[in-house]
Amino acid sequence: MIDRQRLEDICSEAGQIALQQWPGGGHALESWIKDNDSPVCAADLEVDSFLKRELSALLPSAGWLSEESIDRPERLGRGLCWLVDPIDGTRDYIGGRSGWAVSVALISAGKPLIGSLVAPAREEVWTATAGQGAWLNGRPLSASQRTSLTGARVPAETLPSEDQDLTMVERPNSIALRIAMVADDRADLLATLRWGYEWDIAAATLIAREAGAAVTDAFGKPLSYNKRDPRAFGVLVCAPGIHQAAVKRLADRAARFAVQ
Repeated sequence: MIDRQRLEDICSEAGQIALQQWPGGGHALESWIKDNDSPVCAADLEVDSFLKRELSALLPSAGWLSEESIDRPERLGRGLCWLVDPIDGTRDYIGGRSGWAVSVALISAGKPLIGSLVAPAREEVWTATAGQGAWLNGRPLSASQRTSLTGARVPAETLPSEDQDLTMVERPNSIALRIAMVADDRADLLATLRWGYEWDIAAATLIAREAGAAVTDAFGKPLSYNKRDPRAFGVLVCAPGIHQAAVKRLADRAARFAVQ
């Protein structure tokens, strides 16, 4: 049995390591662009190293998959796997904005078992355990219960012409925090139509699901984790009452973008 309090302490300490180097707190930071044109910074690597050491000690039997570590296929043969994004929302982090979080999930048989998002610049700690609910700073979460797609709140800075009937709300750079907004009834719908990675969404989708949100890929199909190829096309998290309408609206675009 995993020590849940120790896990919470590890995730919180990881958040503090990142916060101590965050430019928004007046700190200088070394950053650069990776081969895939995404940004990375020294704090990413430090948090990743800390989490790998501490989480591996907490649960030695679990595999490891992280954005900032070399992927080792041996994780596939283990029943459990840590799925980690040391700083999700690196662009906001480097830019001194608060829309970033440390994301940690424990995967069992392809599904998230435990999820934690720590957003210290926002003083937010999001947690969830499969079958036991989701919480923000100890407060139980209840997802949006909207039943009409028109007017649905979406974390976005712009909207396509076909989605002008939706309502834009705050958009943190962290996809995990945008998903969590649905869990906390700050948004009704979050959808992406691009290839992404499991570590970006594993913890947040568990939090949303445990809060009562509908959680699927862009085609309305179930998500799975710790796959050989850790990518998935799109994620759709929304109020259950608008899920079918959202899948229908996105269908043509999802089919078109998935093959690009």
